[in-house]
Amino acid sequence: MTGADLREEFLIFFGEQGHTRVESSSLIPTGDATLLFTNAGMVQFKGVFTGQEQRPYKRAVTAQKCLRVSGKHNDLENVGRTARHHTFFEMLGNFSFGDYFKEDAIAFGWDFLTKTLGLPKKRLHVTIFLDDDPADKIWKKVLGPGANNIIRLGEKDNFWSMGDTGPCGPCSEVHIDQGERFGCGAPDCGPDCDCDRFLELWNLVFMQYNRDVSGHMQPLPRPSIDTGLGLERLAAVIQGKSSNWDSDIFDPIISRVEEISGKSRVSGPTETVAIRVIADHSRAAAFLIADGVLPSNEGRGYVLRRIMRRALRYGKRLGLNEPFLYDTASVVVGHMSSAYPELEARRALIQEVIKNEEERFLQTLTRGLALFEDEISQLRQSGNMEIPGTVAFKLYDTFGFPRDLTEDLAREFGMALDHHGFEKEMAKQKEMARQAWEGSGSLEASVAWESIADIGPVEFTGYRRLEDTGAIVAILKDSKRAEKTDAGESVSIITDRTPFYAESGGQVGDHGAIAKEGAEFEVQETTKMGTGLIIHKGIVKSGSFSIGDVVSLEVEMGLRRSVMANHSATHLLQWALREVLGPHVNQRGSLVEPNRLRFDFTHFSAITGAEIERVETLVNEKIIEDIDVNVVEMPVDKAIAMGATALFGEKYGASVRVVSVGEFSSELCGGTHASRTGEIGLFKITSEGGIAAGVRRIEAVTGLGVMSYLRGLEDELSLLCDRLRAPRSELVKKLDKLIDEKKFKEKEMSDLKQKFAREQGSDITAGVKDINGVNVLARIVEDIKSPKDLREHADRLKDKLKSGVALLGAEADGKAFLLALVTKDLTNRFHAGNIVKKAAEAVGGSGGGRPDMAQAGGPNIESLEETIKSAEKFIFD
Repeated sequence: MTGADLREEFLIFFGEQGHTRVESSSLIPTGDATLLFTNAGMVQFKGVFTGQEQRPYKRAVTAQKCLRVSGKHNDLENVGRTARHHTFFEMLGNFSFGDYFKEDAIAFGWDFLTKTLGLPKKRLHVTIFLDDDPADKIWKKVLGPGANNIIRLGEKDNFWSMGDTGPCGPCSEVHIDQGERFGCGAPDCGPDCDCDRFLELWNLVFMQYNRDVSGHMQPLPRPSIDTGLGLERLAAVIQGKSSNWDSDIFDPIISRVEEISGKSRVSGPTETVAIRVIADHSRAAAFLIADGVLPSNEGRGYVLRRIMRRALRYGKRLGLNEPFLYDTASVVVGHMSSAYPELEARRALIQEVIKNEEERFLQTLTRGLALFEDEISQLRQSGNMEIPGTVAFKLYDTFGFPRDLTEDLAREFGMALDHHGFEKEMAKQKEMARQAWEGSGSLEASVAWESIADIGPVEFTGYRRLEDTGAIVAILKDSKRAEKTDAGESVSIITDRTPFYAESGGQVGDHGAIAKEGAEFEVQETTKMGTGLIIHKGIVKSGSFSIGDVVSLEVEMGLRRSVMANHSATHLLQWALREVLGPHVNQRGSLVEPNRLRFDFTHFSAITGAEIERVETLVNEKIIEDIDVNVVEMPVDKAIAMGATALFGEKYGASVRVVSVGEFSSELCGGTHASRTGEIGLFKITSEGGIAAGVRRIEAVTGLGVMSYLRGLEDELSLLCDRLRAPRSELVKKLDKLIDEKKFKEKEMSDLKQKFAREQGSDITAGVKDINGVNVLARIVEDIKSPKDLREHADRLKDKLKSGVALLGAEADGKAFLLALVTKDLTNRFHAGNIVKKAAEAVGGSGGGRPDMAQAGGPNIESLEETIKSAEKFIFD
């Protein structure tokens, strides 16, 4: 049976026992801030087990995608080195939510293993928790006479808990005896031994207690069942393989790695580990990207980046110096998309994301490895067997080496890593960033939170009205509480209710006025702090305000309406981008202001002019249709189930606002919006470009902003016509003519320069000295504008010199440039790269290159003349 057969057999078996087949949840846990990734089958049912969520079924069966790369479940280091550890794996599980308990769970498990799969009973061994007598009794009944002994183990092995508190209970594990050749040889070797002979297959968790903060356990009113059976392990056992890597689940990927590398999985330990790591990480990368994770420098994106970069480093071991991981990930898609169709749906995105990351990292990987090897060499000479934290941090910060990649490298050289030193360097960087943030002048930095922490949340009424009344509950002057404020003072005012929208979700805060009889306060900025405090920041234009004053609050209508139109336009834009570019488009950030909008999204190539035109057309068509924009509040789970788009990585409360436009756009959004698309008026994209790997940015204008933008273009066009003295109808023709003339002049100039150089060729070798039988030339070359000019000069010199060594210097653009030249007949004695590297240090730079020609540069122009005078030292030392 293949792995796919086993997965389906499991789902069918439990379906026949009354279990509802539930699709695998995403690798990104929904509404669970405690987990970075889904690491077990029960994660999607956490709320059901705790009683916080109801499902329309009491029995469930799943094949769940899982990832274990962080926290206590971190298998990354062991991947490839053992027969069983993986980052990505599939967990088969059956669940009971207060329905059946131990008796049925044990019977189902035993029947599936022995009857459906036909595993020999004598090879199966059972463990239970120390004092779980009911489980012991049930197992003895199921196993019958002559069965292997049931082994009782302690809490470490056979007791499971969801966390320090909450649902927990004893568990029972089924192990299979793989034979003496896998064992340690000890006479008492059994399932409790750490050797590989007895392999854990299935864990049956009997969730029957609730543990409180004191550690006391109370019986649950409705005990439940949670089981986990690793598909990869099961496939290896059923297929008679001694390692998961030899099963059909991994074979197609490993075969592809062998094909592109020319290495075999049995070539030797180094190749075996490298091939396994690449196969494993190809699966993890493909599934993570399919579930919406993109490489970045934080959170889940950084884990993905670490996994991919680790695979690339192991690829180097196999001699793979060009992108390959996108290829092996494509094999994963083809192999597993029948069970997980999201892989095929996002095949192009998976390949594009991985290849883009490969191309970026491979540029620095070689240089980073060279730095590492230099450091290793120096450390060994000094007898130091620990890589300093400063070096690890430089590899991380400059070359993009995740710390665990450096740790892998260190381990291979028998060395340790200075974790404390690394953390110290990381802390320094964070402190510098914090200081830069505090100096940014943000309201949150300038207001002492402690001074207003006692104020309750402000009631926001701005979804329904732009004018309201409220009472002043706090006044802040220079980050401190005050009782009153006078004319001319810049202060912050907090009221008990307000129609002013506070800056959040990319939408800027409202402007407007707060007033009472004889006093007016101009609101210049509205921000949010903590969980619900809305702060009006501005200047008292007249009169004074005191705590307790009842005031009128009025939002500036024109600005708010422009912001509402722009915010609704971003929703139309995201829909149109998905229509034109594909479903991989996801929002990565936005800015909604009165006069423009900005939208950041995932995409891995520049958008063509035709695509931009199509996006604009789709948005404007929906604007012209004047469709209702509907806003409703509902539970977040219901909103997601209905297909509403959520901002990736955003945390939402139990209840959310869903903004819908017709039947085609539905998003979770707390911002303010137009009531109909017609209020947007018109939509025009003003710019598009990349801002990070895999992230693009579009800026656009709407309504009267489009008119202003078009007028600006008109003015620029008129200015061009005046400058070029041509009517609009002749403008392109005139520009083409000027460009052609410029190209002709440039060629003419180049020809003259070459002619002049040839005429001066007789002097090009002036200054050559015979030193120890070698022609040596060291000189500063004048009229050099760029390194390219210096190379051309060197090419002419090589033809004239015939045999010799030269060190040339030049000054251009405020920098010193150097070039070392060695004729072919002398490259066995002199290396241009080494010569120029030593010379470059004298001008404060670095460089290198081929044995016959190499270039370098540095900032210290004042040292150039002395460097050339010292050429003999650099050449012969």
